[in-house]
Amino acid sequence: MALIVQKYGGTSVGSVERIQAVAQRVYKTVKAGNSLVVVVSAMGKTTDGLVKLANEISPNPNRREMDMLLSTGEQVTIALLSMALQELGQPAISMTGAQVGIVTEAEHSRARILHIETTRLTRHINAGKVVVVAGFQGISSAGEMEITTLGRGGSDTSAVAIAAALGANFCEIYTDVPGILTTDPRLVAEAQLMDAITCDEMLELASLGAKVLHPRAVEIARNYGVPLVVRSSWTDQPGTWVTSTKPQGRSLINLEIARPVDHVEFDTNQAKVALLRVPDKPGVAARLFGEISRQKVDVDLIIQSVHEGNSNDIAFTVTTPILKRAEAVATAIAPALRSQSNPKSDEAEVMIEHNIAKVSIAGAGMIGRPGVAAKMFATLAEAGVNIQMISTSEVKVSCVVDANQCDRAVNALRSAFEIEAGEQGSRGAGESACIDYPLPLRPSAPLPNCPPVRGVALDMNQARLAIRQLPDRPGMAAKLFGLLAKHNISVDMIIQSQRCRVIDGVPRRDIAFTVSRIDGENAREMLTQVAAELGWGEVVLDSAIAKVSIVGAGMIGQPGVAAKMFEALAQQQINIQMIATSEIKISCVVTQEQGVKALQAIHAAFGLAGSEKFVVPA
Repeated sequence: MALIVQKYGGTSVGSVERIQAVAQRVYKTVKAGNSLVVVVSAMGKTTDGLVKLANEISPNPNRREMDMLLSTGEQVTIALLSMALQELGQPAISMTGAQVGIVTEAEHSRARILHIETTRLTRHINAGKVVVVAGFQGISSAGEMEITTLGRGGSDTSAVAIAAALGANFCEIYTDVPGILTTDPRLVAEAQLMDAITCDEMLELASLGAKVLHPRAVEIARNYGVPLVVRSSWTDQPGTWVTSTKPQGRSLINLEIARPVDHVEFDTNQAKVALLRVPDKPGVAARLFGEISRQKVDVDLIIQSVHEGNSNDIAFTVTTPILKRAEAVATAIAPALRSQSNPKSDEAEVMIEHNIAKVSIAGAGMIGRPGVAAKMFATLAEAGVNIQMISTSEVKVSCVVDANQCDRAVNALRSAFEIEAGEQGSRGAGESACIDYPLPLRPSAPLPNCPPVRGVALDMNQARLAIRQLPDRPGMAAKLFGLLAKHNISVDMIIQSQRCRVIDGVPRRDIAFTVSRIDGENAREMLTQVAAELGWGEVVLDSAIAKVSIVGAGMIGQPGVAAKMFEALAQQQINIQMIATSEIKISCVVTQEQGVKALQAIHAAFGLAGSEKFVVPA
């Protein structure tokens, strides 16, 4: 007999008929010999209706009262589903988040779960009842007994957290699609269903806007090794399993606010190749990385900074043994990238840098916490370590620094994030620099027989900010991202330009980053106000951008993947404005109007389409 947690979203319980269909499914699962906890969302568009009512009363409603209001939506569903189960002869009891013991921070509208008191829940399960729980909500621990809500995707978070607290065999997420698809079926009808996907891959896709699972739910599943399966509410198809390795014992206290960083990793076996002032037009990245792929040069980080005039900088890192091959490729292709009218210009200048190290912090708890990257940058600044390159993903921030500063950087980060020596990353292969820790912690291995790219995601809700002429010295990135964190603005991509110019005796670089579009104008105003005081240049905002990304654990060690992505965009005459990579993700910023076209081109290029068309129910 298995203990299963099931979660049903708003469309799955959107009418009395659908609630009765859910009751039938639950009843069938219990009759198969399983114990069951069911987590539900509010019916259909109930939450939207409640928000509309609140906005008719107040243009800026009090967050505490909003939590009180919105928590009522799920209470309707749990009572109706319990009644439907009882009509089938199945003992059931409905419980709010507070009654079930979901204790959260005292943060209205965006609370994180501290712990779950499972005593009452377990008692009802042992009595043979199906416990129907209101998702999306909890109660504060500060003695005030305040009702709190968990924010967007809160029912997913509730379900996986309950599964972790109970040690459930697995957690089923029922939704309006048959599982995890290679992309949004609303944009590509031939999106293909995956049988399984790793938690690392799902975490990237969820954070990139794939709405099937919320990143916080995936984060909990990854941290506590909860097996997840995403299935359709309308069929009996097996769905998609989200797999994770079983972690070492992790406390269920401070369930969602445990330390955000689990590992400090490093690699001193790196060198950097940069092409400065390449033309800012479609096809340049495709040409460069196509040749790199043909020469079998394996690239690690790739960054393309925000354009300046009609040119851009592209930089990438490689392992030291293949540097000469990488340098030869870059040097050979540089003349072809220069203007035909002035082939001897300083365009496409190749710059090589030896003796660098990549230092990274990693952890699923970093999601949605704007202060983590800022803390890393501040820690490096305090240690006197200057940052040469920055690359970010949802679960990792990597910085390229001088190799002779690696020891200092790793020690400082280990201390700041309270990481024990046994939890560290590694030195580069064959290198003696840096502290001798175990081998590097890589993302979970790709699943057998899977293509290198598993999914393509599009985020149309971002804005890009560029700060010109930022002084190139330790502490500037810390100040910049510390200010954003102080204003609770989360940053996604961060790119530091490779081009350095000396103005008034001070070396300066540009830095660009993306934020949620709703934060864009506030961020621009706040940074403009302090620009003169901190010695920055102009702060430029562009809200008409889109970010398209590919994700796949199998792309590690396959240099042709980036080239294929860039070529797909070039064939559609789509210009790449920014590039950032992690081990299992490549993201490109393009214009907003070309976002959907970019996603469709990349999805087709990697052969991810299936023969079946998926129609998402209304």
